Amino acid sequence: RQRMEQIGARDHVVRGILYMLLGMGLLSIMDAVAKWIVEGGMNPIQILALRSLVIVPVLWAVFRLNGRAHSLKPTRHRWQAFRGVVGFLAPFCFFLSLRTLPLSDAVVMFFSATFVSTGLSVLMLKEHVGVHRWTAVIVGYVGVVIAMVPHGGGQLVGYLLVLVASTAYAFLFVTGRMLSSTESIASLVFSFNLGVGLIALLLLPWFWLDMSLSAAGQLLLLSALAVLGHFSVTAAFSYAPVAAVAPFEYTALIWAVGFDYFVWQQLPVATTWLGATVIIGSGMYLIYRERRAALAR
Repeated sequence: RQRMEQIGARDHVVRGILYMLLGMGLLSIMDAVAKWIVEGGMNPIQILALRSLVIVPVLWAVFRLNGRAHSLKPTRHRWQAFRGVVGFLAPFCFFLSLRTLPLSDAVVMFFSATFVSTGLSVLMLKEHVGVHRWTAVIVGYVGVVIAMVPHGGGQLVGYLLVLVASTAYAFLFVTGRMLSSTESIASLVFSFNLGVGLIALLLLPWFWLDMSLSAAGQLLLLSALAVLGHFSVTAAFSYAPVAAVAPFEYTALIWAVGFDYFVWQQLPVATTWLGATVIIGSGMYLIYRERRAALAR
């Protein structure tokens, strides 16, 4: 029986890893589509507004048909609304940065969310972070500076936008953990997308750009990739421990480099590669230390 349980646990971990790889692939393709669209002149406000008009009804319909619509309802309304407002900055700033940054540079900088999450977990979750993890955070930000100087392959404002995006994403991650005792994952995902959509729709009249049929098709594709990607990542964390699947988030860099090379005919500069090495190394060490801390509890 113990042997069967071990095999079952191993199968769950493998399934979690496969879902994470699938999710990273889908979200990376979404980022490439977003870069293509924003380089064509469309504002991220319009992308987020129209994306939410697809995602929110689809989520509602899927859960309604499964008889689980009640799980989308939030219980801590103020926190959910606050997550939507702050979380809006994550996709907005990231998509906006793609106008001036190579996709691989933006992805490398976005990995800094891991370090922000560590700091926020101390402030918001009252978690203990020892000297090893603080050192990893400091070294990780050294990697961020290396990737930015001498402005890598893009403009400085683009790198700063990604840092804002990664901070907002870290806030989403930490508050999601904080609210997980009372809110379902479905509620967190639905409320976030609803909040992003409402903000974008309010701002849309000032940023609307008439679309061609192909642009509308690209937005529909982007929306579908976002839904499937987020569900895949959510499934990954539900099947396997964070420490088992989180390292595979870094496969997004492989996708980004591939898109930069084959679509935009460019490769990361040396400082981006060096910064990525430091950032990923520090992030992996953080995951290792967090796993050790969890096992010690």
